[in-house]
Amino acid sequence: MKKYIILFLLLPLWAFSQKALSKEEKEVRKFQKELNAEYLNPKETPLRGDSFKNFKGHPFFPFDPKYRINAKFIKSKDTQPFDLPTSSGKTKSYQEYGKATFTLDGKLYTLTLYQSLDLIKQKKYKNYLFLPFRDATNEKETYGGGKYMDLRIPEGNTIVLDFNQSYQPYCAYNAYDYNCPIVPEENRLPVEIRAGVMYEDIYHH
Repeated sequence: MKKYIILFLLLPLWAFSQKALSKEEKEVRKFQKELNAEYLNPKETPLRGDSFKNFKGHPFFPFDPKYRINAKFIKSKDTQPFDLPTSSGKTKSYQEYGKATFTLDGKLYTLTLYQSLDLIKQKKYKNYLFLPFRDATNEKETYGGGKYMDLRIPEGNTIVLDFNQSYQPYCAYNAYDYNCPIVPEENRLPVEIRAGVMYEDIYHH
């Protein structure tokens, strides 16, 4: 009987802990689960050899609502295609799409969002925006080359930047098979963004 009473008392706590997850945190957990599944899938993973065999899942910073930001969005006008250098020395064609301005810890920052001219030829990527950035966690808790975020073209003049859903480029895990866009200087943030995927440099030894 005592066992059932304890269980009965614990059930509301369990239910509360389930409800306590916000919609935003659920979205981040879904992102984490999908990213791990991609890297564990031999058909999709960038990992090779022992790196794939030993991979159990990504380390993540704890979810922090501070890094889910409603930014002011301004679409860029009259931009021209340009070649963005990549880690392999080759280039990829991009075009500036807009700028996102936001406040973090009382300071104002602006990041530039791009469109890949190759990807937008595909129907499923025509609304896709690419946000590469660097911050003060690089070469410490995150990859030295910076991080990426995938976004969609917003309908109005605001855009959600959820740094909890930022990730490392494939080159962080496999520099031989991938050429990843290098983060432009204008997207270098002088602060720590302690959100998204963490990184242990065990892949280039």
